[in-house]
Amino acid sequence: MVNNSSETLQRIQAALTAAADIFQRFTPGEIEAEYKAGHDPVTEADRAIDMALRANLLRDGEGWLSEESVDNFSRLEKSRVWVVDPLDGTREFVAGIPEFCVSVGMVEDGSPVAGGIYNPATKETFIGSLETGVTYNGSRARTSQRKTLEGATVLASRSEIKRGEWKTFENASLNICPMGSVAYKLARVSAGLADITFTLTPKNEWDVAAGAALVLSAGGYLGTLENTDLRCNKKNPLLSGLIACGPFLRDELTNLIGTHLQAAVRR
Repeated sequence: MVNNSSETLQRIQAALTAAADIFQRFTPGEIEAEYKAGHDPVTEADRAIDMALRANLLRDGEGWLSEESVDNFSRLEKSRVWVVDPLDGTREFVAGIPEFCVSVGMVEDGSPVAGGIYNPATKETFIGSLETGVTYNGSRARTSQRKTLEGATVLASRSEIKRGEWKTFENASLNICPMGSVAYKLARVSAGLADITFTLTPKNEWDVAAGAALVLSAGGYLGTLENTDLRCNKKNPLLSGLIACGPFLRDELTNLIGTHLQAAVRR
C-alpha cells in the first residue's frame, strides 16, 4: 500500500466506531424509510453514518465514492479512493433482520486493498488489508480451506432466491443459506464463517469493495462473473456479479457458475 496500512486501518476502525455510536440511536425494525429511485430504501441512519464516515476517513488527495453521497468524478483522478456503503442491507435494517452492516473499502489504483465491515446487530467486526491480513472480532482469520464444493456453505442473495435465480443450484450438493447484505456475506466468507458467496446480478462498487478487500486479504479468491479481477473507481460504479470463496474452491466453483450462465443464455 502507498500509505502505511496501519494508519489506514486505524482510520477504518475509527469510522466503524463512529458508525456504531450512531446505530445506538436507532432500533432495527422500527425505522422510518424513504424510497429512492428504483425503490431502494434510505433512512436517517444511512445519511448520518455517511457524514461520520467522511469525517473519519477522507484526507486531502483522496477520492470518495459512497452510495449516499453525490458522486464527484474528481475521484477518477485520485490514486487512493474510499468506497463506502454507510448501511448495506437497509431493507433488512428496516425489517429488523440482523443482516446489515457498515462497509468501508480503500481502493488504490483500482484495486481493493483494505476494508472494514461492522454489523451492529451481531456486534461483529471484520477488518484487514492485503499487508496485514484479516481479523474477526480482534482474532486472526482466513478464508475456508475446504477442498470440494460438496456440502459447502454458500451465502446467497435472499432477493435472488425469491426471484428463482438460484433454482439451477438446488441440485448441486451445496448448503445454500439466504442472507441480506452482500457486504456482510463477503465479510463472513473472508473470516471462514462460510465457504462461498456469489451474486448473479450486478452490484455497485460500494456494495463490494470492502468485502472484496477482506476476502483477498484473508487469502481467498475474488473475481467477477467473467473470471476477471475486480477493478474499482470506474466512472460507472456498476459491476457484474461477483464470486468469492476459499482458494481451493475457485476452479470447481467458476465451472459450476459458468455452466449456469451458459444455460441461462440458451434459455
